[in-house]
Amino acid sequence: MGKATGFLDYQRVDNKELPVQERIKNFKEFHVPMSEEERERQGARCMNCGVPMCQSGMKLSGMYTGCPLHNLIPEWNDEVYHGHLGHALSRLLKTSNFPEFTGRVCPALCEKACLEGINDKPVTTHENELYIIESAFASGLMKPRIPAVRSGKKVAVIGAGPSGLAVADQLNHRGHLVTVLEREDEIGGLLMYGIPNMKLEKSVIRRRHALMEAEGVTFRTGVNVGVDVTAEELRHDFDAVVLTCGAKKARPLAAEGIDKAKGVYFAVDFLTQQTKALERAGSAVEVEIEKAGTLPAEYSAKGKNVVIIGGGDTGNDCTGTVIRQGCKSVTSIEMMPKPPVERTASNPWPEWPRTLKVDYGQVESLEVFGKDPRVYETTVKSVETDKKGNLKSVTTVKVKFENRKMVMLEGTEQKLPCELLLIAAGFLGCENYVADAFGLKLTQRNTILTGGVNGGEYRAVSADGKISDKVFAAGDMHRGQSLVVWAIEEGRECAREVDEYLMGYSTMR
Repeated sequence: MGKATGFLDYQRVDNKELPVQERIKNFKEFHVPMSEEERERQGARCMNCGVPMCQSGMKLSGMYTGCPLHNLIPEWNDEVYHGHLGHALSRLLKTSNFPEFTGRVCPALCEKACLEGINDKPVTTHENELYIIESAFASGLMKPRIPAVRSGKKVAVIGAGPSGLAVADQLNHRGHLVTVLEREDEIGGLLMYGIPNMKLEKSVIRRRHALMEAEGVTFRTGVNVGVDVTAEELRHDFDAVVLTCGAKKARPLAAEGIDKAKGVYFAVDFLTQQTKALERAGSAVEVEIEKAGTLPAEYSAKGKNVVIIGGGDTGNDCTGTVIRQGCKSVTSIEMMPKPPVERTASNPWPEWPRTLKVDYGQVESLEVFGKDPRVYETTVKSVETDKKGNLKSVTTVKVKFENRKMVMLEGTEQKLPCELLLIAAGFLGCENYVADAFGLKLTQRNTILTGGVNGGEYRAVSADGKISDKVFAAGDMHRGQSLVVWAIEEGRECAREVDEYLMGYSTMR
């Protein structure tokens, strides 16, 4: 432990954010890193607990708390305090493949389980992680690590989201020959086309892409497995195939008139269009909004009243995006009740706190429109259009849950002007065509069924109920919709199982 009294001597200080009115003029990241000296003081606050719950990654009361990757948090916080960047990096990379992703988009399960969070504010673990990896890139410590020996075994990874990238990274460093096939024009999955630039600039993904290629991973983008290449070809050409295609089947909204209305989009499709418009502009993070590429008019929120269905992270990202586009108003509709501001007695530390979260999109709405955009215990009952079928309003209704079923409360209807409706209500599992191409069995949650203990945790199960030859599944396609950090953890664990399948043993974690 570096400074025994650090948690008493120093208060938590977060990275500063650019003022709202300044940052909504563009799609750049808006957090301002603190100085090295200030960051070392934040590292000093870590208590090096005898039982560090921050790295536990365990399930309590139905929700996970602590880091799923089991990052060695007290160790690298101590190295941050001492200014030992190289040592901090080595401890961080031992358990985490892509800290530059999780350091930006992870909801920091580690901090929710930090012991200091009981009576004080937790350690800035999330920001410390990002400081380590970004300082390592800036100082030249992140150099290609090319395996000295190759096994000769060939592995195909289908899908280049965080889980697929983790599988590829792990197996490549083990010495296997890895080819990643991605149907989009760029790697990253939802990191690229589901998370907006102000949260994760796309140069960060491309930087990792270049590093992995330098280390020997082959990427083939624009290849749609099951359409452009068959499952039989992959089984023939590779010794193992790993499916990490995500859970991208969006949950539809059951509202009267919605099927024929123009101006209704799934959130990820909307965010993808905005990202691609920025990329068409060239150096997307350097341009102001009015110069940021041509966004198709139907996807633009400029001058429109926007309603967003879903109050989670994706809904928040949509809020921040439409504000930058110049929307007239934004309302975010959430079916669940408003959470309490503080932990309740039934939700003690170190459980995940079921408390009200105010994220950047809500903060920006408060500044621009003078109110939090979220409306709770509400859903959209119907949508109304003009004579041309263009969306003009939605009718909302209050709801409650009885026997786990949502019930609309008649007489609580309210009409809201709305020319753009975005559905951020989650996902219903994987898209079936890849699973069908490989003849695999799906679970009731529409995820790939795997073999469990006898067949391996990540070995896919064929439609006839037998363990599939060569085929594995990981990430959201296996787990269901989840966090980036869980996708990486699944990728690491699946890679170990693939390695054991190929070699008869594994030296991987």
